[in-house]
Amino acid sequence: MSFYPVCIDLEEKECVVVGGGRVAQRKVRGLLSCGARVTVISPGLTDELSVRETKGEITWKKREYRSGDLKGAFLVIAATDDKETQKQVHREATERNLLLNVADVPRRCNFILPATARQGDLVISVSTAGKSPALARKLRMELEKRYGVEYRAVVDILGAIRPVILAAGLDQRDNEQVFNGLLHDDLPGWIRAGEWQRLEGHFADVLAGRVEGDWLRAIRPFYL
Repeated sequence: MSFYPVCIDLEEKECVVVGGGRVAQRKVRGLLSCGARVTVISPGLTDELSVRETKGEITWKKREYRSGDLKGAFLVIAATDDKETQKQVHREATERNLLLNVADVPRRCNFILPATARQGDLVISVSTAGKSPALARKLRMELEKRYGVEYRAVVDILGAIRPVILAAGLDQRDNEQVFNGLLHDDLPGWIRAGEWQRLEGHFADVLAGRVEGDWLRAIRPFYL
């Protein structure tokens, strides 16, 4: 099976996780990081999930899954190794046309969760279509080493300067040249070393005669 890679907006979306163990804990952590509203259905919870429930970060239904529990959900994750429960969740999710991931059972999924390296809004995901999660995890760890915290700042700075450039009213070709020109190979290294004058000098060279907005004020809040 071949999966189509997408990024989904989960902000304030209702998401249901069936299961309260360590796998569920990882799934809940990821959902909350994207602003989802999460309900966990399980007789018990890990310590971390229990703390989240106490803080009001998740809703907990302290029992086994029941038919009808998925009503109103946008996305469902079955994080349980109980095959009968997996089957029941799959049946209801299919009937309701919901997004469903059954952990470690690709044939019951209509979407899968890639191994993901994240630095702020920079998200790099690796998938083997469920054939080798271990390989995906290994590659994710390599990506985490390769793309450090400086890349969070790279994304934030480029994101902050983008509206200033677009407001300058350049044509599409000029915009493309400017955006590509800002991407100097040494940009992450300058940020990592705190060489902000070199970064600003490079940006000034690229923007000279094209962009007159206050781009310095826009990017400086994102210096490390």
